[in-house]
Amino acid sequence: MILVLIAVFCTSAHLPACAQAHDSKVKKAVLVTGASSGIGLKITKKLSAKGFYVYAGARKDADLKRLDAMDNVSSVRLDVTVQEDIDAAVKFVKKQGRGLYGVVNNAGVGSISTLSKGALSDLQFTFNVNVYGPFRINSAFLPLLEQSKGRTVLIGSIAGTIASKMGIYSMSKFAVEAYTDSLAREIKGNGVSVSIVEPGSYKSNFAAAKATRALAAANNGEIELTAKERERYEKNAANNKNLKEPDAVADAVYELMTVETPKRRYMVTPSERQAQAAITAGLRRTLELNHDQAYELDRKELIGILDKLLTELKKDK
Repeated sequence: MILVLIAVFCTSAHLPACAQAHDSKVKKAVLVTGASSGIGLKITKKLSAKGFYVYAGARKDADLKRLDAMDNVSSVRLDVTVQEDIDAAVKFVKKQGRGLYGVVNNAGVGSISTLSKGALSDLQFTFNVNVYGPFRINSAFLPLLEQSKGRTVLIGSIAGTIASKMGIYSMSKFAVEAYTDSLAREIKGNGVSVSIVEPGSYKSNFAAAKATRALAAANNGEIELTAKERERYEKNAANNKNLKEPDAVADAVYELMTVETPKRRYMVTPSERQAQAAITAGLRRTLELNHDQAYELDRKELIGILDKLLTELKKDK
């Protein structure tokens, strides 16, 4: 009798649900933006190899074809600055019938001009990808994450703690830090967790892409580059090959997608020096905020707050 009911139910209109009914170990699905190279590709490979089904966002036909050839991966044409792409991606994911457990907002770009003499177009482009991109993606996919009680993660940067010489880029990553905390507070109680992974300097196509864009902008007259600046861009792109592979970043994403209670922040750096620099920058900002204000806390009071916060973090584990 049960077999007859299943046979009747499994019409063409119910194929996604039927597939799940026959598979007691349905893979949790995760969307990764900017999945064609660097950190995004590492995350895609890690999750797909560890039992997740990955919807891998990319823009170019060659990248989409390459991603489709991977096991447990379906490519999705997705430019995070194009709402039509995002709407189509939502429809595509829904049609697959797996639901959606996670979103990895990885797509990002670097800035190419300075704050004092920079082009407004660079600011707009950087924020459109790094800040408005995750805003658009999360807004579109949150209903699916709420259904699965899933999680969303942003790939930030330690440049969101350390104000780097790439001022526009740092601005965007500082904004992502605030967005993470504000979104987590706003949707608290709906079952979706919000985390941010803050990598240091790892191997990716980031430097090469930034150099290409900077040199093209200079050639088009959008920005001015001295001979020394041109040389620095080219050198930074070449030096990328000496950096560590971002496996630790992919590991952090896998952890937050699998642990019962993800942390809010996962800082991942290739060296102790970078980790200490990020922590020191955060503490310095706190001390500057406290210094010489009407309700200034003394050293004992600051240490008391620190101990209290450390205790709270241990309880959250």
